[in-house]
Amino acid sequence: MKFQQCIMLAIGLALASSAGAQVTVDQAWVRATAPGQPVAGAYLKIESAQAAALVAVRTPVTARAEIHEMKMEGGIMKMRPVTRIELPAGKTVELRPGGYHLMLMNIAKPLRPGETVPITLVIEGADKKRQEIEVKAEVRDLTAGMGGQGRMH
Repeated sequence: MKFQQCIMLAIGLALASSAGAQVTVDQAWVRATAPGQPVAGAYLKIESAQAAALVAVRTPVTARAEIHEMKMEGGIMKMRPVTRIELPAGKTVELRPGGYHLMLMNIAKPLRPGETVPITLVIEGADKKRQEIEVKAEVRDLTAGMGGQGRMH
């Protein structure tokens, strides 16, 4: 009986490791843009059952999308692209105004409230295997998520 249990456990572990990270995405949204505005921020909550990382993003509304981080450095809010956002196992990571977020660059036409933007997230598991997750992000008003800060995208 113990031998069979060991075999079943080994099979279960092999299946779990080959299945990739189980990732859930919630509350995905994009801030609307004004006419002529070439960039928009996208935000969401993401959780992975296993340790993983968000390593890339793309969308058909623009030729270029990047993962960015905003943080205070020397009393100045700075934004920079990052190559990955770690997703600790079982913890929700929030991409939000003023922190980690997605930048949609060189947008061809304004994004209007009520529209939906398809976004593909590329997740890399601890085993370096990648999976893609398709997200539909709601376009919200230009002032969404500003919280009175006024300096966000």
